[in-house]
Amino acid sequence: MSDAPVIAQKAPFPIEVTEGKTYFWCACGRSAKQPFCDGSHKETAFAPVKFTAEADKKVFFCGCKQSANTPLCDGTHSKLPD
Repeated sequence: MSDAPVIAQKAPFPIEVTEGKTYFWCACGRSAKQPFCDGSHKETAFAPVKFTAEADKKVFFCGCKQSANTPLCDGTHSKLPD
């Protein structure tokens, strides 16, 4: 079992979030419900990252699982090899 997350996609996931609602971002990259956790991390060292929306707005959740600003995209995907 690798200690690196699976790259779900090399682009962010734009999601409309609701103020006060809590979301659990998939950190392992194995979830079938990207960018959110579906429990697929159970046999890995990864755990989902809790995100509570501060306002109704669009946010960009990291798809490559490499962001230094998890769970949000920081542009790291643009530096990954093809």
